[in-house]
Amino acid sequence: MVADTNLAMLEWRKSSYSGGGNDCVEIAFTDDGAAVRDSKNPTGGMLRLSARQWQAFLDAARAGELDLS
Repeated sequence: MVADTNLAMLEWRKSSYSGGGNDCVEIAFTDDGAAVRDSKNPTGGMLRLSARQWQAFLDAARAGELDLS
């Protein structure tokens, strides 16, 4: 797990599908999973997910379970 003191050292990245805008989420991988934040508000906090939670999120997204339409 990344200690809170090391959170500032995370390497954030946007999806290649984001289109270069500032209206997407960013992801940073941690020792035990991932962290997700809003690209429009990078200092506004983050959602930290364990490796199991991150994998469940990816599986649901790939299966179309998160589509809003």
